[in-house]
Amino acid sequence: VQLQASGGGLAQAGDSLRLSCAASGRTVGVYVMGWFRQAPGKGREFVAALSASGLSTYYADSVKDRFTVSTDNAKNTVYLQMNSLKPEDTAIYYCALSLNLVRTPRGENEYAYWGQGTQVTVSS
Repeated sequence: VQLQASGGGLAQAGDSLRLSCAASGRTVGVYVMGWFRQAPGKGREFVAALSASGLSTYYADSVKDRFTVSTDNAKNTVYLQMNSLKPEDTAIYYCALSLNLVRTPRGENEYAYWGQGTQVTVSS
């Protein structure tokens, strides 16, 4: 499985960015897909996830109502739409795939495959 994250960049507070995660080797519409981020000097934290069924989404409180996770099964790609960006959203963002088909985990150790990360920098 290979996950290729893209779409990061520089933004100002209040701007929007859309991150993409293109997958090969597995069908994203079948597995749990998650987004995590790691800010400078901090550990990696859960941001959002899409259930294996594609019917449920989960978000960290810090991004709820601002970020939206979605999938395009035809392109085998997962997206993270980030609106109303804040400086505290600055981090390296990673997409990940979990083989857990029973529930949608938030712990990074439950994700088996990871993309390389894409940098998002938000200035005030």
